[in-house]
Amino acid sequence: MSLLPSLSTEDLHHYHRVVTHSVEVRSHFDMLIWLQGDMQKYLPHDILIAAWGDFSTGHVQHDIISALSGVRSHAAQSELLSPLMVSLFNRWAEFGKKPFSLNAGDSGFSLDEFGLKSALGGALLKMRSATIHGITDERGSHDCVYVVFSARKQFTDLERNAMAMVLPYIDTALRQVEHLPHQSGVSSSAPANPAAETKIPEPDVLTEREAEILKWVALGKTNPEIGSILDISAFTVKNHMQRVFKKLDVSNRAQAVGKFRAWVNHV
Repeated sequence: MSLLPSLSTEDLHHYHRVVTHSVEVRSHFDMLIWLQGDMQKYLPHDILIAAWGDFSTGHVQHDIISALSGVRSHAAQSELLSPLMVSLFNRWAEFGKKPFSLNAGDSGFSLDEFGLKSALGGALLKMRSATIHGITDERGSHDCVYVVFSARKQFTDLERNAMAMVLPYIDTALRQVEHLPHQSGVSSSAPANPAAETKIPEPDVLTEREAEILKWVALGKTNPEIGSILDISAFTVKNHMQRVFKKLDVSNRAQAVGKFRAWVNHV
């Protein structure tokens, strides 16, 4: 099943605008907003994990992009995540290097018992499905595997096909993001990892709902639009934003998004 023939002319123009936006990505914040924005129409997901390196030895690096609180690359334990990514890469190779999906049911996706204590481990338990696809780098010898996780029960055939269509653009965008300190030793031929330890604190003071609303504010949505998306009133959105202003010690939406941008770009 092909994605493009199923789109109208208007949808094709929209798709073109979305994927070509990859060349404008320069930061982790740009990547997050792009993936959580219009890209969701083609590849709906809650968490994206990229891994690259030598999968035969298990020596791989990883990057995590998600709007979920605490689900960050620097906070994930590589020794727990790497075996999962190596296993998924091997399954992808066994499937002929074509995108495939996994359904986890109500049990979710589990790291080992130690990983359950991390924000990523907790989030993966809430995920019900995943789609996996990769890219073989014959010149740089750094193979890559990308996994998108969703709280929805399953990915459709169309969405799996979309993974194949959009992954080269996602890969291109990620390679344009500068390495952060804890990835400084990674070969320049590998995809950039936009996550590292930083002195900028993550605003864990925000509730999950407040962080979700701030994400939509960063995407340029108005209070009524956010209310419609989240099925709450614009007045409720306004109240949440007032609490966000107080917690982040800012006075307007632009300042709140600015702090959010600084935080995301450094974690």
